[in-house]
Amino acid sequence: MLILGIETSCDETAAAVIKDGRQILSNIVASQLEVHSKYGGVVPELACRKHIENIIPVIDQALSAAEISLAEIDLIAVTRGPGLIGALLVGLSTAKAIAYAHKKPLVGINHLAGHIYSVFLEYPELSFPLLALVVSGGHTELYQIRGHGDFCQLGTTLDDAAGEAFDKVAKMLALGYPGGPIIDKCAREGDPQAIPFPRPYLNKGSLDFSFSGLKTAVAVYLKKKGPPVGQEIIPHVAASFQQAVVDVLVAKTFEAARQTGSNRIILVGGVACNSLLRKEFITQGQEANVRVYYPSPYLCTDNGAMIACAAYYLFGLEGIPAPSPPAYLELDAVADLPLA
Repeated sequence: MLILGIETSCDETAAAVIKDGRQILSNIVASQLEVHSKYGGVVPELACRKHIENIIPVIDQALSAAEISLAEIDLIAVTRGPGLIGALLVGLSTAKAIAYAHKKPLVGINHLAGHIYSVFLEYPELSFPLLALVVSGGHTELYQIRGHGDFCQLGTTLDDAAGEAFDKVAKMLALGYPGGPIIDKCAREGDPQAIPFPRPYLNKGSLDFSFSGLKTAVAVYLKKKGPPVGQEIIPHVAASFQQAVVDVLVAKTFEAARQTGSNRIILVGGVACNSLLRKEFITQGQEANVRVYYPSPYLCTDNGAMIACAAYYLFGLEGIPAPSPPAYLELDAVADLPLA
């Protein structure tokens, strides 16, 4: 089965062709980093405009790189939420037009399901049940997955997502955007125990997250130290902040594993690229006799391959009929589309 996956939920215009849910024939991503970096974050209107410019060329590149024509595609899959509504509409409208013109079935995919299924591209042998931590710029959520499409939310962020906190702290430190990889790199030169930033664990046994207090603690610390903030303390702030975030993510996830009896954890989303987070998940997994899986970094960030993979397992694997026109023309983009 050949699936064309389209992803435009935030600031990457992406398309990919996947064969049988695991073989990546192409995976094209047009980044908007240069557009948004000067603002220290994603500007929704600018993101939408760039998606309009990029969407057709990116899809054409994905088909060309895969050496596949649209006539050979069996199914088209597109992200319909959650995400920036204008960005989502660009991808969804384009997918509808292509599907209608070429008489192809079309399915809408939840962006978080895409992240979850990204790990199946490299570990197709994974079996259920699974525990998933989805951690990105817009989401920090824990799910128990009992089967394909059977998602049970165990915890979510009550305020800032972990990736958002990375971006905001990087901005406080004048390190640039996006904050995740920059802080990861800067923290290697600092002492993670230098500053006792708080760990927001919330109530005992809670699987929810909160990072706004930690972000405020960093702001208060920097205010006391400056301005201007001495360059010599920036790596220590970055390392101490990163350690606090990682401590919480690890503790909550393995508490969820304890509560649910899970012995397989998947770590997905853009923040799953973080080197310290990967290292500590593996270490804790070995101590707790829990297997930990995460995708390669290029599959952690937004991409079309994960959307196509999710479509294969949610619609193609069991032979579930995919919507045909006019049914799929009713598909809507939903900014806060829930997964569970």
